[in-house]
Amino acid sequence: MPAERRRRVAPRQVALDRSLEALPLFRLSDSPEDAPVAYTTDTGGRWRVLPAPGDRLPGTFDQDVYVELMRRFQEAGSPLDGAVSFTLHAFLHSMDRQVDGRTYEQLRTALVRLERTVLESAGAYRLAGEDVNLDGQFTVLSAVAIERRRAVDRGQLALFDATMAPEPGAARAVLAPIIRANLVARHQVTLSVPRYRALGSPVARRLYRLLEVARAENRLAWRVPLERLKEMLPLGQRYPSHLQRVLQPAHELLRAEGILRSAAIRQERRRWYVDYVLGSRTPGPAEGAEGAEGGGRQG
Repeated sequence: MPAERRRRVAPRQVALDRSLEALPLFRLSDSPEDAPVAYTTDTGGRWRVLPAPGDRLPGTFDQDVYVELMRRFQEAGSPLDGAVSFTLHAFLHSMDRQVDGRTYEQLRTALVRLERTVLESAGAYRLAGEDVNLDGQFTVLSAVAIERRRAVDRGQLALFDATMAPEPGAARAVLAPIIRANLVARHQVTLSVPRYRALGSPVARRLYRLLEVARAENRLAWRVPLERLKEMLPLGQRYPSHLQRVLQPAHELLRAEGILRSAAIRQERRRWYVDYVLGSRTPGPAEGAEGAEGGGRQG
């Protein structure tokens, strides 16, 4: 089989920093709420996600941008400087998003937000290579540069109508050294990109990321208090009945993709628990379909 064909049908994977995946970062809505996310780990570490002044916290679109950035970082060979360059058009195309002026602006804003949102750890974020927990602050991206129009095209401006849709431009994003160090130390979880994209719900996508943390800890089953799961995702619903209504469709999507074998929400002595049994790593329906269509887009 030719090498090009092998690349097209091979399942696409993305490695993510296990320390970051275990902590809440993206709100599962794109509401304007700007209150910090606060979380305490089982070992007493404290974690906060602090929005930039005048901005909101990272949300559902930002979550997808983060995963695609990580995929492109690895596709580029995990460059030592952490830099990934791309056109906004190609990036949105890879995310299976409609490409227009609105989504260009969404992407620009998401990239800047990932650079400016402060992640604060007081013994919560694990530095695997140093075998310590971080006391300090960092951001997902240490630098972002976005050109509204590629320099090579500027000489062509007079040839086009001024009312045309905005040209996508080019971007360069630098992944934070602290995240790159955990990947180098193999402190990571691995997602199937086709499976991730097949999950149409932001809640299901975040649950998939969290379930892979449990798998990386060699768990085939995971029991978690419902209130604790709410904090880890994070979700804003207060009552068990409301949380169940949000989680049920996400569980159905995860079962359909084979990521979960089962998910059950139970009450025991006035406390609610979620019991998960993880599925296999074998390709799900979406991954098989992706291969049949010729795999991912380049650019």
